[in-house]
Amino acid sequence: MTRTLDGIMPLLEQAAAVWTEWNSKINVISRKDIENIREHHIMHSLAIAEYLRRFYPGEEPASILDIGTGGGFPGIPLAIAMPDTRFTLCDSVGKKLKVAAAVVEALGLTNVQIINARAETLAGEWDWVVSRAVASLDDFYPWARGKYSRGILFLKGGDVNSEIAELLRSRHLDARKIRCWKVDNWLKDEYFEEKFVIEIGKNYLCTP
Repeated sequence: MTRTLDGIMPLLEQAAAVWTEWNSKINVISRKDIENIREHHIMHSLAIAEYLRRFYPGEEPASILDIGTGGGFPGIPLAIAMPDTRFTLCDSVGKKLKVAAAVVEALGLTNVQIINARAETLAGEWDWVVSRAVASLDDFYPWARGKYSRGILFLKGGDVNSEIAELLRSRHLDARKIRCWKVDNWLKDEYFEEKFVIEIGKNYLCTP
């Protein structure tokens, strides 16, 4: 069951401290932005959990693959919030994964597996694939294709309309399989005004 924000706040604070300490050794967050780790990185990651709560109430995913996790975003905050879901955190840069592994170990998370590999080499299928702005939607889609039974949940900012249009054109997808949700529907802060959760569903998400 997904935990409440109040219930996970102590773990999130602990995670923020570990990330801050490690970031001085291995830079996974801009040093100018590390002071905003709670709002810009942890809470931003948790927007995916809020999206699932709103659009798929009562449905607890069994497994989630985080592609391009870097130091553990969005996977680790989501794993804290969703303890009954198995998370696989994947990145091709092993140095960044040292930070993710340190956070997982410090928090004693037992529902997280970390894999140093390119996403396209992974075998298997997860309920959802998630990612946080690691590439354009069009570039990212082939990495995740065939690896999910439900869909992709992508955290993206800025002018997403052109990216969605290019994805639909180049990958021959139906627009009814795309949903775009503004994060500031939940997080009322100026920083999130142009931040979105974009779902690319395996099935239709809306009627024609």
